[in-house]
Amino acid sequence: MSKIIVSNVTKTFKVAKRNSGLRSALKSFFKREYVYIDAVKDINFSIEEGEIVGYIGPNGAGKSTTIKMLSGILTPSSGSILVDGLNPVKDRKKYVSSIGVVFGNRSQLSWDIPAEDTFDLLHDIYKIPDNEYYQTKEELVKLLGISEIIKKPVRTLSLGERMRCEIASALLHKPKILFLDEPTIGLDAISKNIVRDFIKKINKKDKITVILTTHDMADIEALAKRIILIGNGSILYDGNLEELKHKFGSYKKILVVTSDKIGNIKNKGVMEANKVDNGYMYTIDSNVISVSYFLNYLSKNYDIEDIEIDNESIDNIIIKLYGEYNL
Repeated sequence: MSKIIVSNVTKTFKVAKRNSGLRSALKSFFKREYVYIDAVKDINFSIEEGEIVGYIGPNGAGKSTTIKMLSGILTPSSGSILVDGLNPVKDRKKYVSSIGVVFGNRSQLSWDIPAEDTFDLLHDIYKIPDNEYYQTKEELVKLLGISEIIKKPVRTLSLGERMRCEIASALLHKPKILFLDEPTIGLDAISKNIVRDFIKKINKKDKITVILTTHDMADIEALAKRIILIGNGSILYDGNLEELKHKFGSYKKILVVTSDKIGNIKNKGVMEANKVDNGYMYTIDSNVISVSYFLNYLSKNYDIEDIEIDNESIDNIIIKLYGEYNL
């Protein structure tokens, strides 16, 4: 059985209708009109144990609404959600002990006390056996490099330090499923790498299932093999990241360093050719002409001093995916 099963889920919000003009504003005091908005519409997906899935989409697409339903904060208007065999709302008491949640723009740490004190509080809230708590805490502190950080008041910590403490606090009770919402938002490059490496380690070691929502596509590329794209409340794409790269990331930029004069290369796969200071910059479509074939042709006909190949960035690939669905 899948770890997470989302079946035909819709979430509808009742929102007060606002019309412009003084007369409409006064009228709304006496008789308010409402409109119904589907934040999420009939979505379906399942996630297996130990998977890391990137759940992506533009602002307002329905990502946060989905995560809130999965974590039991919101109740679906229709459809069903099962996480580790439990209903996030009906089985709330049992359910909360099986999940960990980290919101990048919200904190569960008390601002004026050290993170270690919050850890001790969570020890009591989750009723974690003493031996298990101290062993897990020691492991997390070591892996995240926060042995000194957790002794300082949270308000004195940098964003990167606080985020590492947030992740530790979400994992103290050894959840089987981890929801991460923008876990590296605002972090510097070093802190991002620490967080990403840690997520990979616990996923491999403990088979923790991870759902990651982020606008940082480098997080997706570093962690997820599968992505789910949501747009306008509907699931638009659910598939392998490598397949997506093959479909949308076929363009390669190739710098050819040479003093030779290279003539016009007549091949459908050569999309662009520009003369630069130290040679030529080519853009090729690797779905039409292979990189090896192109380089073999150049080396046979010209004196090539050096070659540099740049793959299309994950950001550009996702932008193309959004474009396909008019997002």
